[in-house]
This record gives sequence, structure tokens and C-alpha cells, in this order.
Amino acid sequence: MENLEFWQQSPQPWYITGKEKSNLKQSMTLQESVNLNALTKYMKHLEDKYAEIKQAISINYVPAQRKADLDEEMIVVLKRLDVAEHRNKELQFRFNELISHGEYEKAAYFAANSPRRILRNIDTMNKFKAVGKIRGEPLPLLLFFEAVFSTSHAFRHPVKADLTLEGIKCGLSEKRLDLVINWVTQERLTFSEEAGDVIYDYGEQDTYNKAKCLALAQIIYHECGQRKKALLCLCKQGQIHGAMEYIQQFKDFISDDLMQLITLCPQTELIQCLTKEWNGKPPSLSFGLVVLHLFSVDMEKIGIKLLQEISKGGRDAVEHLVINDSLCSLETWEEMANICLQNGFDRLSNDIMSILRSQAGVTEISEEDDTVNLMEHVFW
Repeated sequence: MENLEFWQQSPQPWYITGKEKSNLKQSMTLQESVNLNALTKYMKHLEDKYAEIKQAISINYVPAQRKADLDEEMIVVLKRLDVAEHRNKELQFRFNELISHGEYEKAAYFAANSPRRILRNIDTMNKFKAVGKIRGEPLPLLLFFEAVFSTSHAFRHPVKADLTLEGIKCGLSEKRLDLVINWVTQERLTFSEEAGDVIYDYGEQDTYNKAKCLALAQIIYHECGQRKKALLCLCKQGQIHGAMEYIQQFKDFISDDLMQLITLCPQTELIQCLTKEWNGKPPSLSFGLVVLHLFSVDMEKIGIKLLQEISKGGRDAVEHLVINDSLCSLETWEEMANICLQNGFDRLSNDIMSILRSQAGVTEISEEDDTVNLMEHVFW
């Protein structure tokens, strides 16, 4: 009876209700509460919930002591900020005082040596620029850049790209290429494509100093990853072997890049190097395609000069060129022969056509077949 009374007083079935149920999102019957599998599953649920709550606490909450530490750190940072702002205002006041008294050289070095490079920026530069030119005196803006660049080694970070560009422009506008050379080669600057372009363009106008400008522009282009322009500068300096080594070193120049290169710098020596083996490696470009390209972009004089060079070598030289230029199709060589004929190179035209017909496996050049390669017979 006691047992019966006990069971009558116990709720059936037993389950979690109210707040516990809403928090755990889980309920168990009395039967489940004595089932090992159900209990194991429920324990896994509780462990997952515990891990979830623990993760939330670690993200959303910090210990009271840590909060106190953070509050102290914040107070320290705010004090440092106040000191820095006060120092900045003080520096600005001392700098503006020098500018107002016309002591531009002192102001320039004051700005260049300012703590944490506070005054080494475009805003300060604009204050010197606003002064303009003073008769019989050095340009204040140039004084600023001389000070900034000459002290750049004293700082961990080089002069920023925007200031570097403006400084180079200023130096060139004052015809102080000597200063620009020193800045580019000796100081800690941040180069950009725009800075290289400014020096390159200056060299196009100042032909006396063109070689120096090309060398400087090449340094800048290389440093900022503009390899196509660096290669062009090498070629325009006549450093053809250096240019070929540059091409081999980086190996990221495609045929279109090299075609553009010879269009911008149509030197016979360069074209000959690009269309022949170099250090045991195959030609970078096809001679036949280069000649056709030159005639197609109204550069016939260079094309004719190349044909003259080939013609001097006689039939053997032509045959070697035709056989080894595997990038040209039969149709391309036929076009070459026609161009030769049209420009007075009758013998060269006849040699090309004769060599084409004499190749093993080739009996006739078909106008319709523009995909046949001269070297196909080697593989049959």
C-alpha cells in the first residue's frame, strides 16, 4: 500500500516544465529518465549547451578585473592622445611662426624633423607651395623637399609616394635634375608609375639629359613593378643585351608585349635578337610576323631595313631563317615574298618562294590552306 500510495502521489509522466524547459529546450518522460541511451543523449545536449554558453560568455563578457584593467588602459591612451594633440598644436604654432617670419629654410628642416613625421605631409607642402617664388631666393617648396628627402634615412619609413611624386615634379620644374638623381638613387623614397612617367616625359623634352632620365625612369619602373616600361627604357638606352637578359629573367613578357616593344623602339639590333636564339633558347618572336607587323603599322622603313640585312646573307641565310621560323605558316611566308617583290627585293622574293617549294613534302602553296606549317614534314 505504501508503494501504491507513493506512485499515486508522483506525477505521471514526469517531465521538465516551465523555465527549465524553455532554457534547455528538452523534455524527458519518466521512462526516458531511466533509459541509458536517452540519458546519454540528454547529457550530450547539456554538454553542447554548456559549450555554447561558455563560448558566448567568452565573447560577450569579460571578467570584472579585466574591465577595470581596460578602463585604466583607456585612461592612459586618452592622456597620451591629449599630450599628442597638444604637442601637435605646439609644433604647428612654431612652424607657422617660422613661415610668417619668412624663415623658410628653418621651417623646412623643422617640418622634416618633426616627431612622428607630423609635419611631413601634403598639407605642409601646400603651405610652402602657397608662398610661391621669391626673387633672388631659393624656391621655398624646393627647400622643403630637400629637407624631407635628405632626412629620410633618419626615419624608419620612407617618404610616401604622394610626396615623392610632388618632390620629383618640383625638382624637375626648377631644372634641378641633379637633385632628382640624388633623391632617386640615394634617398629612401616610395616610387610609383606616375613618378617614372614624369621623369621619362622630362627626358623626351630635354634631349641633352635624355639618357640620364631613361636610367632614372628605369630604376623607378623596376622598383614599382612596371616591367614593360622598365624594359622599354633599357632598349631606348641602347642596352639591348641587358634588355634580352631582363626578358629571360622575368619570363612574363608575351609576344604581344614584345611586338609593342619593337613598335615603340624599332631598333634593328633589338628585332634581330628577338627573332634569333638567345642563350640556347628559341626566338621570342617570328621574323616573318615581325616584318608583316611593321608593314601593317606604317613602319615600312624598318621593315625594308630588315629585309636588306637578310638579303645580304644570300640564299643560305634566307633558307636558315625560313626553316627555323616555325611560327610562320606557308601563307605568311608567301605574303613575305610578295612584300619583298613590291619593295624591289626580287631576288629575296624568289629565294623565299624557291625554298618553300623545295621543302620535303611541300609541292605547292595553296592560298586556301593558311594553317600549314613549314616544319610539318619533320613530324611525318
